[in-house]
Amino acid sequence: MTKFSWLLTAAFIAPLASHAADTVGSKPEAMNMRLVGYSDLQARTAYQPTIQKQGNRWIAYIGHHGDKKLNPLTQKIENNGTSILDVTNPKAPKYLSHIPGEEGKAEQGGAQMVRICSGADLPKGDKSKFYMLRVFGNQAHEVWDVSDPAAPSLLTTIGKGLKGTHKNFWECDTGIAYLVSGHPQWRTNRMTQIYDLSDPAKPVFIRDFGLVGQQPGAGGPVPISLHGPISTGPKGNRVYFGYGTNTEGVLQIVDRDKLLNGPKEPTPENLLAPQIARLDMPPMHGAHTTFPMLGVNVPEFEKNLLGKTRDFIIVTDEAIQKECLEGRQMVWVVDITTETKPFGVSSWTVPEKSGNFCSRGGRFGTHSSNESTAPVYNQKIMFFSHFNAGVRALDVRDPFSLKEIAYYIPAMNANTVVLETPLNMVTKLPYTAAAERKAVQTNNVEVDERGYIYIVDRANTGMHILELTGAARKIADWKAAAH
Repeated sequence: MTKFSWLLTAAFIAPLASHAADTVGSKPEAMNMRLVGYSDLQARTAYQPTIQKQGNRWIAYIGHHGDKKLNPLTQKIENNGTSILDVTNPKAPKYLSHIPGEEGKAEQGGAQMVRICSGADLPKGDKSKFYMLRVFGNQAHEVWDVSDPAAPSLLTTIGKGLKGTHKNFWECDTGIAYLVSGHPQWRTNRMTQIYDLSDPAKPVFIRDFGLVGQQPGAGGPVPISLHGPISTGPKGNRVYFGYGTNTEGVLQIVDRDKLLNGPKEPTPENLLAPQIARLDMPPMHGAHTTFPMLGVNVPEFEKNLLGKTRDFIIVTDEAIQKECLEGRQMVWVVDITTETKPFGVSSWTVPEKSGNFCSRGGRFGTHSSNESTAPVYNQKIMFFSHFNAGVRALDVRDPFSLKEIAYYIPAMNANTVVLETPLNMVTKLPYTAAAERKAVQTNNVEVDERGYIYIVDRANTGMHILELTGAARKIADWKAAAH
């Protein structure tokens, strides 16, 4: 464990109300959650953590936004890409390697997205290997052999010459990959390219897909760009697409079999053929993450003749503007029990006054949820990254009544930076001095099957490995946790 990690662990954790204004962010703030371990991630701005068990080890793969930093392992300045760490002992994460990404700042470079599949799961994979699917900036997708995480090797590059990439999804049991791409001929920088990666070294293209109006040759307004899909695989036969981040969001429910096996030419008729339902969100909300929570037994309806078991999508928006200069981005629960008629049933947000978050610095509002279905937490607790409000844990056993049970806001450190204000926004929005304040920016969150919680920071603060404590910990199913 690093000296800084030890200091964080030993720090007195108190609510913000006890802090003077000039010490906001100097100490962690927490309820029913505590720090286990820490890595500075080489002071790189971080986006997506993915945790994979490889043999007897647990390996964390971290996708980064674009920038340049020193890699102490090579003593070279490298473009931000993918960091690989051994987190078998979560108290002392060990840096194994860093794979450089595309040159550029923020979302114009790096290698934000990373997914892992075992060759033992993939139908045509080498059973002794592990494979990493990642984006290369906005240009392409890559597949790497990460069987030795300290010595990854590139297998193949997919879809060169793209104009955008983002949050892919890879079905390890089938090999089908839904790649968020910007096909040069399409009218949007993010749509879906579907590939068969059952043999990761030999990608097979299946089709392009998107909303009607995004396809080549279409006219009129261009629908909001894709953020990312989540598939339930052949068993569930559904893919849930989320479009938009903080505006004009769309939740699209798609029949997976028809998507993969239907006519491929991107005509309006063919794009609509696999669609089961489409829910257009209000203008000031997006659909960053669309996480399915299916077959939920709702406690309140236990004695009802009908409707006791229901299906839901947990939709999470992404806050974009600092100082709350937009609509509040939050968590929304959509009932899809009758798939063709989805409707919202509840929502949740961190109370702004609980931490004066709009003036604290950086972004305030949701960004994403965990996507793991690890049995220890699945359908019981979900975790949501909330930028300057850290990570928040919600009891989701009753989706009609979400309850916060834990949170953790890391302390700032020497690596924390002021989140940059896009130049095209400086003169358009009424920013104040708060826009230039440093603040922790918890960007994404994931959990592993042991029950550890991983959060990474957009403002270079690093990765924090956490665990639940107190009453919150009692809700999880620890008998189902991996060891």
